[in-house]
Amino acid sequence: YDDRDTTMSIEMHIFLQDDIVMGTLTVRENLCFSAALRLPKSICQLEKDEKVERLIQELGLSKVAGSWVGTQLIRGVSGGERKRTSIGMELIFDPPVLFVDEPTTGLDASTANSVLMLLKRMANSGRTIILSIHQPRYSIYRLFDSLTLLVGGRMVYHGLAQDALDYFSQIGYTCEPHNNPADFFLDVINGESTAVALNKLNNSEELDEEQLSSSLKGIEDRLVEEYKNSSSYKQTKSELERIVQGQDYSTRPKSRTITYSTSFCHQFNWVLRRTFKNLMLNPQTSFAQIGVMIFLALVVGAIFFGVKENSSGIQNRMGALFFITSNQCFSSISSAELFITERKLFVYCLSKERVDSESLKRVVFKTNPKPFYLDINMKHYLISPCVQIFSGLLVNLPSVADWLNWLKYLSIPHYGLVAVEINEFIGLTLCDMRNTSGLEIQVCSTGEDFLSDQGIDYSTWGLWQNHLALGIMTLIFLIIAYLKLRFIKKFT
Repeated sequence: YDDRDTTMSIEMHIFLQDDIVMGTLTVRENLCFSAALRLPKSICQLEKDEKVERLIQELGLSKVAGSWVGTQLIRGVSGGERKRTSIGMELIFDPPVLFVDEPTTGLDASTANSVLMLLKRMANSGRTIILSIHQPRYSIYRLFDSLTLLVGGRMVYHGLAQDALDYFSQIGYTCEPHNNPADFFLDVINGESTAVALNKLNNSEELDEEQLSSSLKGIEDRLVEEYKNSSSYKQTKSELERIVQGQDYSTRPKSRTITYSTSFCHQFNWVLRRTFKNLMLNPQTSFAQIGVMIFLALVVGAIFFGVKENSSGIQNRMGALFFITSNQCFSSISSAELFITERKLFVYCLSKERVDSESLKRVVFKTNPKPFYLDINMKHYLISPCVQIFSGLLVNLPSVADWLNWLKYLSIPHYGLVAVEINEFIGLTLCDMRNTSGLEIQVCSTGEDFLSDQGIDYSTWGLWQNHLALGIMTLIFLIIAYLKLRFIKKFT
């Protein structure tokens, strides 16, 4: 680390295995988004744009800078270009140390080689690149300067990559000619190398599963002990002791306050803009939903067109208002994006359900399957009726028993329906013709009378308290989601 202060750990960046790019944005837009959030506001926009253009040149993305990254429905850049864009989003801050988690995942051999060549050029330019990788081809392996091999979380080698074969040869494992060193190391660790295989052949007795597991455990322990007794281990340990010499870690705080380069409002503005652009360019979430809303508007408008101002008009109005508010509540739960994203998991999920169902038939269904399925679906039978019944359409809420009346406060459609009812019926006069003793008499009532019969407070505060209740519920749900994300973050 060139004798830098140990506090430089703050400057380390991690590139995760999964791509973090937005498929509906172009390569340049993704990099600009990262620059806007990670670079301090003291850097002017022109300098940020210039930095993005230099990074595009460095990553070899000039030809596709204006192309969409791509989604399941939008054709975009290649897998290697997508991976380089993800790496570029971390490099925008120009970190001195970059951790890369399996950069070749999902890439073909040629594309994986080009990505590793990019990382090699970055390392040669002065950055420290630390990456994890499984079974690299030889053209990739020879790019490594330093190599660390782990088995069961324990180190079996750390040192120069070019010295690894000599080290394993010294402890009794010789790599065959024309064999990929990376494959050879994995064979040794898994107990499948030629030396280990010959040792197994010398023991004519077949090993059962428990003996085989014990044999592999013995190989792992031997590799770990051999490394601890090696000169490479002693050299690495002395180097670490030299680095930490003179550093006082006893007073270091247990936690460190995280600071950001930009303010919350600045980040929120950019994230909101990106989300809106993604919504507009994502057909399954924009065109489909807009089309459905237009279709429903036409259908509802046609059905309830020309509603009369009499008793039948009351029912029609309530039906229209209930449909609109309920549709707004349930239409926000969209699974189109998840279906397209997780479509590849369908066969896996289907097979899992099949396997689980076989065991359940033998264990649970031997008695009676009905209680089992009733228990699974009970949440739907309980929650859905409560939400619908206590919204205010199906039941006159003042007539509900006191010990059940409180459930209306948990119904989200209730607040929306009450608000639109007040808006619709205030100032409305409803008249009916009634035949009494051969005489037709016009009987009129006001919308306020109807609202009073429903137990609705139609005052100004009565209207706005519904908005306040919905706002409070939204805030509560956001807090719950935030706490859940914070909880997940600690364990992932």
